[in-house]
Amino acid sequence: MHSENLIITIKERREDLKVNQENLAKLSGVGLRTIKQFESGKGNPTLQTIQKIADVLGLEVCLKLKLK
Repeated sequence: MHSENLIITIKERREDLKVNQENLAKLSGVGLRTIKQFESGKGNPTLQTIQKIADVLGLEVCLKLKLK
């Protein structure tokens, strides 16, 4: 999944659940600035940060190995 798709998926899920960025920050323990930067495509969050956000939104993060 490309980062743009990840951003869209997380933002749409947050909006579907009617969770604003401030509440997502509180519930996930991730800084509001980090969430805003991530959703605007300017941030570079760690996998751990993405996992915290995904957990709150009921999403699962899966990684695929790209084999040559």
